[in-house]
Amino acid sequence: MSEIQATVTNDMMVSIVYTLRLDNGEIADSSDGHGPLQFVHGRGQIIPGLEKALYGMGVHEEKDVIVAPAEGYGERDPEANTTVPHDSFPPHMQPEVGMQLYVRDQLGRAMPVFVSEILDEGVTLDFNHPLAGETLHFHVKVVGVRPATPAELAPSGCSGCSSCSSSSGCSC
Repeated sequence: MSEIQATVTNDMMVSIVYTLRLDNGEIADSSDGHGPLQFVHGRGQIIPGLEKALYGMGVHEEKDVIVAPAEGYGERDPEANTTVPHDSFPPHMQPEVGMQLYVRDQLGRAMPVFVSEILDEGVTLDFNHPLAGETLHFHVKVVGVRPATPAELAPSGCSGCSSCSSSSGCSC
């Protein structure tokens, strides 16, 4: 009797190991030393180009995937930055180029920004993702695929209230 092997499809919990390189061959990220990356496929939890490339793969399959900026972290927006006065930072903080900080948007959500320049008049914060504008070269291997649990399928921010169920979804 043969075992049916799950493949990567929407609403499956997928585990991958990967190495991400840039055009120049530099390793930008890797799962080495961190364990597999786990995500629910089809829920936008990873960049679109990689998610599309993984569709239909099975456990132990691996491949090389090239993701253009539009399907990755987007193109760089040269206008997505602002300079803030030095006194916007706590006295004990010394911003440095490349430092990641978090700022709150109008709705109070935290969003990452990166210090791109230190000027006499202030600190320039870049709102682009550090990999925006980059073509991404992934080597990925699927190491696990299983149906996602109802809790894993719940919208982010769901507190697991008693009205959630796999058949009705979240009513919170």
